[in-house]
Amino acid sequence: MAWRRAAALLGLGAALLFPACAEPPNKEMDRAQGAIDAARAAGADQYATTEYTAATAALDSAGDAVGAGDYRLALNFALESHEHAQNAARETVETKARMRADLERVMSELEALLEQGDAQAGAAPRGRAARRPPAALTSALDRARTALQEARTAVGSGDYMKATTLLMGVQEDLEGALAPAASTAAPQSSRGRR
Repeated sequence: MAWRRAAALLGLGAALLFPACAEPPNKEMDRAQGAIDAARAAGADQYATTEYTAATAALDSAGDAVGAGDYRLALNFALESHEHAQNAARETVETKARMRADLERVMSELEALLEQGDAQAGAAPRGRAARRPPAALTSALDRARTALQEARTAVGSGDYMKATTLLMGVQEDLEGALAPAASTAAPQSSRGRR
């Protein structure tokens, strides 16, 4: 009697397992595709490329496994794809938050440099006729203002990659233009004090 009960339970367990392996894991594959779509909508294809690529590759492999009739392997790939897609979405949120904070810091530093540059460009030497600020400084100030304005627009629309590209090298360029202007202004101010 106990033997028959054990056999019946074993048969029931096998019946529960076989349908999962006898049919393609469409529900799990659809769920993975939904997670990939959500991750892409969040920007994971740009901000979390490794996880996003792994998610799409695993879903492709699930489709290949279904085509080969290996539904158990397809299920494993579909579950893996879903996990990678969720990781990509999470990583995207974290990366965007970090990039926004970094961009805000860089833009604040650039604003301070612009104020310093405006002060140097507007400071007329005393005594003889006032000279115009060096062309390199004026040009660097204009480029920095334009880049800052465009970067702020990009940050406002959530395009942190574009904002980063726009600000790349601008601060160094402006600092380089400020250094010679500061060194020429220093001797003039010391001469004026004599």
